[in-house]
Amino acid sequence: MLTQRFNLKEYLNDQRAFVDAALLAHIERLCPSAHLKPAVIHSVTAGGKRVRPILCLAGCAAVGGDPADALAAACALEMIHTYSLIHDDLPALDNDSLRRGQPTCHVRFGEATAILAGDALLNMAFELLSEACAGAGVDAVPRWHTVLGVVSRAAGCRGMIEGQARDLAFEGVKIDQEALEAMHRLKTGALIQASAHAGAVLGHGSDRQVAHLIRYADRIGLSFQVVDDVLNVKGDPAVTGKSVGSDQARRKNTYPALLGLARAEAYADQLIEQGLQALSIFDNKADPLRAIARYIIDRDH
Repeated sequence: MLTQRFNLKEYLNDQRAFVDAALLAHIERLCPSAHLKPAVIHSVTAGGKRVRPILCLAGCAAVGGDPADALAAACALEMIHTYSLIHDDLPALDNDSLRRGQPTCHVRFGEATAILAGDALLNMAFELLSEACAGAGVDAVPRWHTVLGVVSRAAGCRGMIEGQARDLAFEGVKIDQEALEAMHRLKTGALIQASAHAGAVLGHGSDRQVAHLIRYADRIGLSFQVVDDVLNVKGDPAVTGKSVGSDQARRKNTYPALLGLARAEAYADQLIEQGLQALSIFDNKADPLRAIARYIIDRDH
């Protein structure tokens, strides 16, 4: 049960500030290019919720670790997420002109620069993870090796990229709920799951704790996508910062299209409850994760 004293708004603000300071410092150091840095900074600072890095830090804390030990992984995860958004928005993929209420990277800087900015963020992420591994103490190196594998799989052809490929391939092709969930577990869920997983590993979590956090993240990751689909139908563009109705226009497979809006919203609630059940083995150090689950289902953007 969530401790009533826990203040999610204050927690998220503090964690965003913690992540953002480190993230911008790493970009300043790793991206000296005067040609690419403005596009990278534009995309990174456009108002993201920082769900993935915060899940990484919260996962670390939930198993009794120091979130500072997971900060490099948290920053790398946000770099990968931002790269994926830049590329998702390109004319060849979703062709979106707004992201987080701002012009998308290719609209602001041109398509070629946007592609390269995404490439830069992806490579910086793994440079950062490699540095963290190389600089870790002897006892910590195996944990960083594990994290490198977890994040690589989640971002690659067995995770997010495969999910994006299926999303494109299935446009205009009606699929069932099992295929839809498999696609979203890859496209959206894989990196969310990797975030909690990485944090738990770096926090010295036991195998049981890690397994429960993976289950939690799987459920909230899927719910996150269901809510995104719902907001694409009924959200306010002034609040969401994204176009509304674009999924239907592109004949994408979504939960509202498959289940109807009411059933899709009920399913998102069900997934969140399952995620919360996975946290039952944790004490109040997991309260941020419990509150984040509620935030996902209640958000309007």
